[in-house]
Amino acid sequence: MSRALDLSLYLVTDPGLCASRGLVDTVRAAVAGGISVVQLRDKAAPDALLIEQGRALKTALAGTGVPLIVNDRLRVAAAVGADGVHVGQSDASVAAARELLGPEAIVGLSIQTIAHARAVAALPIDYVGIGPVFATATKTDHAVPLGCDGLAAVRAASDFPAVAIGGLTAAHADCVLNAGCEGLAVVSAVCGTPDPEAAAAALAAAVQRAQKRKQRQKRQTT
Repeated sequence: MSRALDLSLYLVTDPGLCASRGLVDTVRAAVAGGISVVQLRDKAAPDALLIEQGRALKTALAGTGVPLIVNDRLRVAAAVGADGVHVGQSDASVAAARELLGPEAIVGLSIQTIAHARAVAALPIDYVGIGPVFATATKTDHAVPLGCDGLAAVRAASDFPAVAIGGLTAAHADCVLNAGCEGLAVVSAVCGTPDPEAAAAALAAAVQRAQKRKQRQKRQTT
Protein backbone atom coordinates (compact mmCIF):
# COMPACT_ATOMS: atom_id res chain seq x y z
CA MET A 1 0.00 0.00 0.00
CA SER A 2 1.04 3.58 -0.51
CA ARG A 3 2.09 6.39 1.83
CA ALA A 4 -0.24 8.13 4.22
CA LEU A 5 -2.62 10.42 2.37
CA ASP A 6 -3.86 13.88 3.23
CA LEU A 7 -7.42 13.70 1.97
CA SER A 8 -8.53 16.93 3.63
CA LEU A 9 -9.13 18.84 0.38
CA TYR A 10 -9.29 16.78 -2.80
CA LEU A 11 -9.68 18.48 -6.18
CA VAL A 12 -11.31 16.68 -9.11
CA THR A 13 -10.72 18.52 -12.38
CA ASP A 14 -13.45 19.30 -14.89
CA PRO A 15 -12.43 20.11 -18.48
CA GLY A 16 -15.22 22.56 -19.11
CA LEU A 17 -14.92 24.46 -15.85
CA CYS A 18 -11.13 24.68 -16.18
CA ALA A 19 -11.21 25.74 -19.82
CA SER A 20 -11.17 29.52 -19.45
CA ARG A 21 -8.14 29.62 -17.17
CA GLY A 22 -6.50 26.43 -18.39
CA LEU A 23 -6.13 23.12 -16.58
CA VAL A 24 -2.56 23.50 -15.38
CA ASP A 25 -2.96 27.10 -14.19
CA THR A 26 -6.19 26.20 -12.39
CA VAL A 27 -4.54 23.30 -10.59
CA ARG A 28 -1.42 25.28 -9.76
CA ALA A 29 -3.52 28.06 -8.22
CA ALA A 30 -5.72 25.60 -6.33
CA VAL A 31 -2.71 23.83 -4.83
CA ALA A 32 -1.31 27.20 -3.73
CA GLY A 33 -4.60 27.70 -1.91
CA GLY A 34 -4.41 24.43 -0.01
CA ILE A 35 -5.55 21.51 -2.19
CA SER A 36 -3.99 18.28 -0.87
CA VAL A 37 -4.79 15.82 -3.71
CA VAL A 38 -5.46 16.39 -7.43
CA GLN A 39 -7.44 14.00 -9.60
CA LEU A 40 -7.38 14.34 -13.39
CA ARG A 41 -10.85 13.42 -14.62
CA ASP A 42 -12.19 13.75 -18.16
CA LYS A 43 -14.46 10.91 -19.22
CA ALA A 44 -14.64 12.06 -22.86
CA ALA A 45 -11.00 12.88 -23.68
CA PRO A 46 -8.88 10.43 -25.66
CA ASP A 47 -5.97 8.78 -23.88
CA ALA A 48 -3.40 10.78 -25.82
CA LEU A 49 -4.81 14.10 -24.60
CA LEU A 50 -5.09 12.88 -21.03
CA ILE A 51 -1.48 11.68 -21.10
CA GLU A 52 -0.37 15.11 -22.32
CA GLN A 53 -2.41 16.85 -19.61
CA GLY A 54 -1.29 14.40 -16.95
CA ARG A 55 2.37 14.93 -17.71
CA ALA A 56 1.90 18.69 -17.58
CA LEU A 57 0.15 18.38 -14.22
CA LYS A 58 2.84 16.04 -12.90
CA THR A 59 5.45 18.68 -13.74
CA ALA A 60 3.37 21.45 -12.17
CA LEU A 61 2.93 19.44 -8.96
CA ALA A 62 6.60 18.49 -8.64
CA GLY A 63 7.94 19.54 -5.27
CA THR A 64 4.53 20.35 -3.77
CA GLY A 65 3.96 17.00 -2.11
CA VAL A 66 0.49 16.89 -3.68
CA PRO A 67 -0.18 13.55 -5.41
CA LEU A 68 -1.69 13.28 -8.88
CA ILE A 69 -4.46 10.70 -9.29
CA VAL A 70 -5.92 9.73 -12.66
CA ASN A 71 -9.59 8.83 -12.89
CA ASP A 72 -10.27 5.36 -14.30
CA ARG A 73 -7.67 5.28 -17.12
CA LEU A 74 -5.09 2.82 -15.84
CA ARG A 75 -2.80 3.04 -18.85
CA VAL A 76 -2.92 6.82 -18.78
CA ALA A 77 -1.89 6.74 -15.13
CA ALA A 78 0.99 4.41 -15.96
CA ALA A 79 2.12 6.50 -18.95
CA VAL A 80 2.00 9.73 -16.95
CA GLY A 81 3.80 8.29 -13.95
CA ALA A 82 0.86 9.38 -11.82
CA ASP A 83 0.85 8.67 -8.11
CA GLY A 84 -2.27 6.60 -8.44
CA VAL A 85 -5.69 5.98 -9.90
CA HIS A 86 -9.30 6.31 -8.79
CA VAL A 87 -11.89 3.88 -10.10
CA GLY A 88 -15.67 3.66 -9.86
CA GLN A 89 -17.97 0.71 -9.39
CA SER A 90 -18.25 0.22 -13.16
CA ASP A 91 -14.70 1.27 -14.10
CA ALA A 92 -11.50 -0.76 -14.29
CA SER A 93 -11.08 -3.25 -11.46
CA VAL A 94 -9.03 -2.57 -8.36
CA ALA A 95 -7.07 -5.77 -8.98
CA ALA A 96 -6.12 -4.61 -12.49
CA ALA A 97 -5.11 -1.20 -11.13
CA ARG A 98 -2.91 -2.71 -8.45
CA GLU A 99 -1.36 -5.19 -10.88
CA LEU A 100 -0.49 -2.53 -13.45
CA LEU A 101 0.56 0.30 -11.14
CA GLY A 102 2.22 -1.69 -8.38
CA PRO A 103 2.05 -1.88 -4.59
CA GLU A 104 3.12 1.72 -3.95
CA ALA A 105 0.48 3.33 -6.14
CA ILE A 106 -2.49 5.09 -4.54
CA VAL A 107 -5.71 3.29 -5.45
CA GLY A 108 -9.06 4.84 -4.59
CA LEU A 109 -12.54 3.44 -5.14
CA SER A 110 -15.95 5.12 -5.31
CA ILE A 111 -18.72 3.70 -3.14
CA GLN A 112 -22.31 4.83 -2.75
CA THR A 113 -23.92 2.41 -0.31
CA ILE A 114 -23.35 0.47 2.88
CA ALA A 115 -23.37 -2.70 0.77
CA HIS A 116 -20.56 -1.29 -1.38
CA ALA A 117 -18.57 -0.43 1.74
CA ARG A 118 -18.87 -3.95 3.09
CA ALA A 119 -18.17 -5.57 -0.28
CA VAL A 120 -14.83 -3.80 -0.77
CA ALA A 121 -13.50 -4.37 2.74
CA ALA A 122 -10.81 -6.83 1.63
CA LEU A 123 -9.70 -5.02 -1.55
CA PRO A 124 -6.16 -3.60 -1.86
CA ILE A 125 -7.23 0.05 -1.89
CA ASP A 126 -5.97 3.10 0.00
CA TYR A 127 -9.15 5.13 0.37
CA VAL A 128 -12.79 5.31 -0.65
CA GLY A 129 -14.70 8.18 -2.20
CA ILE A 130 -18.25 8.34 -0.85
CA GLY A 131 -21.04 10.13 -2.65
CA PRO A 132 -22.78 11.90 -4.00
CA VAL A 133 -23.58 13.68 -0.78
CA PHE A 134 -25.69 16.22 -2.68
CA ALA A 135 -26.83 16.55 -6.29
CA THR A 136 -24.21 18.00 -8.62
CA ALA A 137 -24.29 19.29 -12.17
CA THR A 138 -20.75 18.08 -12.88
CA LYS A 139 -21.90 14.45 -12.95
CA THR A 140 -25.42 14.04 -14.28
CA ASP A 141 -25.52 10.22 -14.00
CA HIS A 142 -24.83 10.11 -10.27
CA ALA A 143 -26.68 7.95 -7.77
CA VAL A 144 -29.34 9.26 -5.40
CA PRO A 145 -27.71 11.82 -3.06
CA LEU A 146 -26.89 10.53 0.42
CA GLY A 147 -27.20 13.70 2.46
CA CYS A 148 -25.20 14.08 5.66
CA ASP A 149 -26.90 11.22 7.51
CA GLY A 150 -26.50 8.83 4.60
CA LEU A 151 -22.86 9.81 4.27
CA ALA A 152 -22.28 9.02 7.94
CA ALA A 153 -23.95 5.62 7.57
CA VAL A 154 -21.81 4.60 4.60
CA ARG A 155 -18.67 5.97 6.26
CA ALA A 156 -19.35 3.94 9.40
CA ALA A 157 -19.43 0.75 7.31
CA SER A 158 -15.91 1.23 5.96
CA ASP A 159 -12.52 1.05 7.69
CA PHE A 160 -10.71 2.81 4.84
CA PRO A 161 -9.86 6.51 4.91
CA ALA A 162 -12.69 8.33 3.16
CA VAL A 163 -13.29 11.47 1.16
CA ALA A 164 -16.82 12.73 0.50
CA ILE A 165 -17.88 14.10 -2.88
CA GLY A 166 -20.93 15.57 -4.56
CA GLY A 167 -22.15 19.17 -4.49
CA LEU A 168 -19.87 20.12 -1.59
CA THR A 169 -18.84 23.64 -0.60
CA ALA A 170 -17.10 25.21 2.39
CA ALA A 171 -20.45 25.23 4.20
CA HIS A 172 -20.43 21.42 4.26
CA ALA A 173 -17.11 20.92 6.06
CA ASP A 174 -18.79 20.12 9.39
CA CYS A 175 -21.23 17.72 7.72
CA VAL A 176 -18.36 15.82 6.10
CA LEU A 177 -16.02 15.66 9.07
CA ASN A 178 -18.77 14.87 11.58
CA ALA A 179 -19.75 11.98 9.32
CA GLY A 180 -16.28 10.56 9.92
CA CYS A 181 -14.66 11.40 6.59
CA GLU A 182 -11.08 12.63 6.40
CA GLY A 183 -11.95 15.36 3.92
CA LEU A 184 -14.04 16.55 1.02
CA ALA A 185 -13.61 16.40 -2.73
CA VAL A 186 -14.69 19.36 -4.84
CA VAL A 187 -15.05 20.18 -8.51
CA SER A 188 -17.03 23.33 -9.29
CA ALA A 189 -16.30 24.88 -5.87
CA VAL A 190 -12.76 25.46 -7.18
CA CYS A 191 -12.67 24.85 -10.94
CA GLY A 192 -15.78 26.92 -11.57
CA THR A 193 -14.54 30.04 -9.78
CA PRO A 194 -12.67 33.09 -11.12
CA ASP A 195 -9.99 32.71 -8.43
CA PRO A 196 -9.20 29.04 -7.73
CA GLU A 197 -6.50 29.90 -5.20
CA ALA A 198 -8.85 32.01 -3.10
CA ALA A 199 -11.61 29.40 -3.42
CA ALA A 200 -9.27 26.61 -2.30
CA ALA A 201 -7.98 28.73 0.57
CA ALA A 202 -11.52 29.39 1.79
CA LEU A 203 -12.30 25.66 1.62
CA ALA A 204 -9.07 24.74 3.41
CA ALA A 205 -9.85 27.23 6.17
CA ALA A 206 -13.35 25.80 6.54
CA VAL A 207 -11.96 22.27 6.81
CA GLN A 208 -9.44 23.37 9.43
CA ARG A 209 -12.16 25.08 11.48
CA ALA A 210 -14.33 21.97 11.24
CA GLN A 211 -11.39 19.78 12.34
CA LYS A 212 -10.84 21.98 15.39
CA ARG A 213 -14.52 21.93 16.31
CA LYS A 214 -14.59 18.15 16.02
CA GLN A 215 -11.50 17.84 18.22
CA ARG A 216 -13.05 20.12 20.86
CA GLN A 217 -16.26 18.10 20.85
CA LYS A 218 -14.28 14.89 21.22
CA ARG A 219 -12.37 16.27 24.22
CA GLN A 220 -15.60 17.44 25.85
CA THR A 221 -17.15 13.99 25.60
CA THR A 222 -14.17 12.03 26.92
